[in-house]
Amino acid sequence: MKRIVSGIKPTGILTLGNYLGAIKQFVKLQQARKDDEFFLFVADMHAITTRQVPAELRKRTLDIAAMYIACGLEKERTVLFIQSEIKEHVELGYILQSNTYMGELERMTQYKDKTQKQETSITASLFTYPTLMAADILLYDADYVPVGEDQKQHLELTRDIANRFNNYYGDFFTVPEPLIPEVGARIMDLQEPNKKMSKSDEFDKGFISMFDDEATIRRKIRQAVTDSIAKINYDPINQPGLANLLTIYATITNRSIDDIAKEFKEATYQEFKEALGNLLVDTLIPIQNRYLELIKSQELQDILDQGRDTASDYAFKKMRKCKKKIGLGRK
Repeated sequence: MKRIVSGIKPTGILTLGNYLGAIKQFVKLQQARKDDEFFLFVADMHAITTRQVPAELRKRTLDIAAMYIACGLEKERTVLFIQSEIKEHVELGYILQSNTYMGELERMTQYKDKTQKQETSITASLFTYPTLMAADILLYDADYVPVGEDQKQHLELTRDIANRFNNYYGDFFTVPEPLIPEVGARIMDLQEPNKKMSKSDEFDKGFISMFDDEATIRRKIRQAVTDSIAKINYDPINQPGLANLLTIYATITNRSIDDIAKEFKEATYQEFKEALGNLLVDTLIPIQNRYLELIKSQELQDILDQGRDTASDYAFKKMRKCKKKIGLGRK
C-alpha cells in the first residue's frame, strides 16, 4: 500500500482550474488506486505568508474541505484535515530549514518573482515556506505527491532535503515521487490564455468560480478568447485560447483532446462554446448542491475531526522519532 499526500492553499476563490488541475485529479487517483491511502489537507498555514482577513480565511478553509467531498472524494479512504491543527507541520518545517540552504530558497519561483519585481514587505515566511511544504509531505512518509508542472520545483526541493537528511542522519524520510496528470494539470485564463487560471485574478472574466451560477458559467465561456482562424484544432501556439477550451472539455469528460477536436471539427466556435457551457453546467451545479448540504453540517465537522485525530497521531510519532534521531531533547 502506498500513501499519497496533497494539499491546497485557501487563498482567493476556488476556480475551475483548481477543480480540473487538483481536486478532480485527486478524486481520479482514488478511483484508480484502490489499495492506496490518501492524506489530504487544507494548507491554511501557507496562506498567511501574506496578510489575510481572519474570518475570510476560516471560511475559505471550510469551503475547500467541503468542496473536495462534494466533488466525489471518498471520505472513508481519506484522511482530510486542516494543516494548522497539526502543530508538527511547523515543528518539522523549522528542522528542515536547518537542512536547507539559502541559495535553494532564493531560487524558488514565488520568492524570486517578487524580488525581481522589487516588491516590498516580503515576509520571512514567504522565503522559508518551501521548507514547510516539504514538512507537509515528509511528515506523513508520502510515496507520491500529485503536482502540476508549475509545482514540480517544490517537490524537487523536498526530495533534495529528504535525501540530504537521510544521507547525514541515516534513512528516515520517504523520498516522494511526483504524480503529474497527463491532461488538465494546467488550466489557463479564459481572457489571457498564456497565463494560468488564477483564483486571485481581479478580473473575473478570466476564470470560472466553483460557485458561479449557471448563467455566469455560460457567459464566461461565450466570452472566452479564441482567434480568427475559425477552425477547431488543438494548436497551443497559434490557437492558445481554443486549446485551453479543448483541454477543459477533455479533462472533464476524461477523453483525449484529439478525440474532442475530431468530434467538433465541423462545428463553429459558437457551437463548441455552447456545448462546453452545457457540459460545465451539468458538472458544476450538482457539485454546488452537494457543497451547500455540507458546508454547515455536522458531517463536515466529523470528517475533519477524524482526519485531525488520525493525522495528529501519525505526525506526533514521526516527530518524536525525528527529534531523537537528530539529538533534540534529553533522551
